[in-house]
Amino acid sequence: MADIEDFRRLIAGDHGLVVVSTLRDNGTIASSVVNAGVLPHPLTGETVVGMVFRGGIRKVGHLRKRPYANVVIRSGWQWAAAEGRTELAGPDDPMDGIDAERLRLLLREIFTAAGGTHDDFDAYDRVMREERRTAVFVHPDRVYANPGQ
Repeated sequence: MADIEDFRRLIAGDHGLVVVSTLRDNGTIASSVVNAGVLPHPLTGETVVGMVFRGGIRKVGHLRKRPYANVVIRSGWQWAAAEGRTELAGPDDPMDGIDAERLRLLLREIFTAAGGTHDDFDAYDRVMREERRTAVFVHPDRVYANPGQ
């Protein structure tokens, strides 16, 4: 039986690149590639998969209507999937307990949990603010991986 640590171990294998899938209004699946990391939820401390999405994209709209996602990470032939309910925190999706300063730091935390590094976090913060970036948390109700993982 896989757990979130199986997912976390694969993050370094390919820069935290994952395929995230959500449901469109018509019930079809929308998938894209983003960076993700595993970190404590900023309010509850629960272990979650965190991602950062640009504000205004369709995927954020999907998650507002149907807050559930599947996230798959791979490194070589090893892979793990985490799926569960989602939460959003951003300038267009306020979360109680997350003010603008906490959001700024949270976006950095997700970025670094996904293996990211930056030489100028002030510039990073400015871009995140200008693009109205949203933190996305997947609560891993189910985690599974390929045999032998």
